[in-house]
Amino acid sequence: MRLLILFIMAGGIGAAVVLFKRHRRNTRRRLALQAPFPVEWNEILNANLPPYTKFSDDLRHQLQDKMKIFLAEKSFEGCDGLTVTDEMRVTIAAQACLLLLNRPSKNYPKLSSILIYPSAYMVKDGGRAPHNAKTTSVRLGESWSHGTVVLAWDSVKHGARNFKDSRNVTMHEFAHQLDQADGRADGAPILEERSAYSSWAAVFSKEFEKLQKGKRKRRSVLNRYGATNPAEFFAVATESFFEKPKQMRKKHPELYEELHDYYKVDPMEWT
Repeated sequence: MRLLILFIMAGGIGAAVVLFKRHRRNTRRRLALQAPFPVEWNEILNANLPPYTKFSDDLRHQLQDKMKIFLAEKSFEGCDGLTVTDEMRVTIAAQACLLLLNRPSKNYPKLSSILIYPSAYMVKDGGRAPHNAKTTSVRLGESWSHGTVVLAWDSVKHGARNFKDSRNVTMHEFAHQLDQADGRADGAPILEERSAYSSWAAVFSKEFEKLQKGKRKRRSVLNRYGATNPAEFFAVATESFFEKPKQMRKKHPELYEELHDYYKVDPMEWT
């Protein structure tokens, strides 16, 4: 109560609410970071995330700390009768936090919940087909701009354990979350420096157009789904950067460097 009164005196009710929420969040994070990383979580990572075993001590500790905050702040909900387990929570959190290593981040501040289906699920899309008809599509994951990521668990687990096929639904959808952080899904996440946007736009536009023109080719480092739009291209490029770094650096050196500058890790060290 005394703390709330001080907040109100500092700047009114609105400011008090903001300060109180910030204080509560910081307290929750501090407590999460003080807690030891559970042995069971470590065993899950060793089994489900091959790069983890090759991380430096620094990267491993970074990932663990970011995961502790992520798991303390985000809610997980099973769909279609699925019971959420620690394996699901830890495997998803690890892949999401893999995108945050070596750089300051707010740990997906707009994200509040992760919905998990047992496997691919059906979605009715309204207003996208002619005459406002409804079509049904099968999906493995979605990223909503208003605080939710949806994932199919069997695809999550397969994508985590097979870290060489450039197919990772968790990293794909969380790349969308990074892209949507500025309120737009346009293939341009928030970059560290304003001057970086010019190079990013030039490289990504060129590579996106190349993928569109060559999307009928069977073999490519980049999944052809990336030719759908710039947002999907960034998500697909993220998958390839982490899972096929050597091939990307050889065939798409400029794209690789842009992603290397953004993510601030070199996956070639542990893939």
